[in-house]
Amino acid sequence: MMNIKPIKTKDDYKAAMVRISELTNSDPDALPDNEFDELEVLTALAEAYENEHYKNEAPDPVIGH
Repeated sequence: MMNIKPIKTKDDYKAAMVRISELTNSDPDALPDNEFDELEVLTALAEAYENEHYKNEAPDPVIGH
């Protein structure tokens, strides 16, 4: 059974990454549907967390005149 919650802290993020790693270490075609769904949801949550907390810090490129 999935027990997915929002990723709000670095610890939540680390736990999600561990679970994503566990799920991706097996053959994705062999994953039961519920685990594949869990992987999809966790990946989306992790990406959202990364986008919010680990934004690309590079300045915008300067476009020549």
